[in-house]
Amino acid sequence: MVAQREWLEKDYYQILGIPLSVTDKEITRAYRKLAKQYHPDANPGSEDRFKEITAAYDVLGDAGKRKEYDEVRRLGAVGFGQGGAGGPGGATFRIDDLGDLGDLFGGLGGVFGGRRGRASGPRRGSDVETELHLSFQDAVRGVTTSVHVAGEARCETCGGLGAAPGTSPVTCTTCHGTGALEDNQGLFSLSRICPTCAGRGTVVEKPCATCRGSGVIRRTREVKVRIPAGVEDGQRIRVKGRGAPGRANGPAGDLYVVAHVGTHPFFGRRGKNLTLNVPVTFAEAVLGTTITVPTLDDPVTLRVPPGTASGQTFRVKGRGVPGTGRRGGDLLVTVEVAVPKKLNQAQRAAVESLARVSDEAPREHLGVTGR
Repeated sequence: MVAQREWLEKDYYQILGIPLSVTDKEITRAYRKLAKQYHPDANPGSEDRFKEITAAYDVLGDAGKRKEYDEVRRLGAVGFGQGGAGGPGGATFRIDDLGDLGDLFGGLGGVFGGRRGRASGPRRGSDVETELHLSFQDAVRGVTTSVHVAGEARCETCGGLGAAPGTSPVTCTTCHGTGALEDNQGLFSLSRICPTCAGRGTVVEKPCATCRGSGVIRRTREVKVRIPAGVEDGQRIRVKGRGAPGRANGPAGDLYVVAHVGTHPFFGRRGKNLTLNVPVTFAEAVLGTTITVPTLDDPVTLRVPPGTASGQTFRVKGRGVPGTGRRGGDLLVTVEVAVPKKLNQAQRAAVESLARVSDEAPREHLGVTGR
């Protein structure tokens, strides 16, 4: 069970303003509402709040992490750091002494098996999520753009090592690089985090002046993102290795970009197909005609056969969302018969003449007679 000390220190449910019984969809909905409210681009000065919200969603938004988080919080409340008998023989285990637990039971440093505790060493950075607003055309065709991500970034001065240029971290002489100290108590061997290196196994003798030895700095960075053709509203796009930087020179997390797609004046979308409503006159629907319809590229002509009913849909192949390795979508053109609201005298006379000679009975199937 992978856990972090901050899981016990921070109530992620409270940060997102949601109850423990919340569903996955409700978690995502709560996060997006807060992320939009506190995004640094829309609310300058809210970087810390935005980072806190993102960190909470990084855990609760992942079903596996959420399950581990809930378990660690439950165990922390009943057995760890509460002054109770948290181990055999009445021994009390404090999370403060364990730091990054790693495997909850294996990371106890051999309480039940005498194994040596692990040094935390390099740790992968957290995943980060941001939002991107796209035009309808860019979402359909794909685009390369940039997003601004506020939060931690790897220190360029020391390359994330935390040591001043020209120096490197050295092995901790207290724990000899293990990151933990063992305390033998008869049958049991307890392990606690090394106070000298804080569990890293290394010590920075001359800290970097830029990041003060942490290896990371806080800033807003610009990340280039390739948006694939056909991205849909709400879709999450993963950018590998562009999330929060790792600790102790560990790998960076991933960046997830949530796409918000704008509307088009007359095109709609149904999966890979584009939709378009085109009005035709009554005469065109009855007699048939050839019309010109727009596409995202050049206009095309479409044959409307005689007797076309209002609401009938025609397919123009290959004029929808571009495909990736396979055929793309089509353009679905729905014909709508436009009924004039006002008629001049000649038009009215023509329609009345048509009505007199018409022998159609469109309501006959309903079993009623008369007009």
